Amino acid sequence: MNFSESERRAIQERKKELAAEQKRDKKRNDGLEDVLAAFEAMPSLDRRAGLKIHTIVSELAPFLWPKLWYGMPAYSIEGKKILCFFQSREKGESRYATFGFTDVASLDKSNMWASSYALLAIGETEETRIRGLIKQAISDL
Repeated sequence: MNFSESERRAIQERKKELAAEQKRDKKRNDGLEDVLAAFEAMPSLDRRAGLKIHTIVSELAPFLWPKLWYGMPAYSIEGKKILCFFQSREKGESRYATFGFTDVASLDKSNMWASSYALLAIGETEETRIRGLIKQAISDL
């Protein structure tokens, strides 16, 4: 299988993250510095959106642990299973950032649902939607 250059970089980043995780004590704030540094390295539009999502997740689900996942900020259950993540435009080589959920999230209340959302910016409407999605995602945890 042929991976693109960005996919190969993501795989290498994930290997480094897993190695670093094995060395750490398993505490909620272990990944916080890494997540904040990842936001800081992003272009300003993505940084603002990502930090807004970080604030919302931290407020609504303080039990989730921030950590890096393929080099991007994510939020996990006790440092293990990823619930949601943020991906910058640059990382995804896209014209938009992405806020997404894994299968751990309780979003499947019907036969079809979205698991990722394209983001250009976060205004009041988007913030309300994100808050609702996070509440739903954690409803069965």
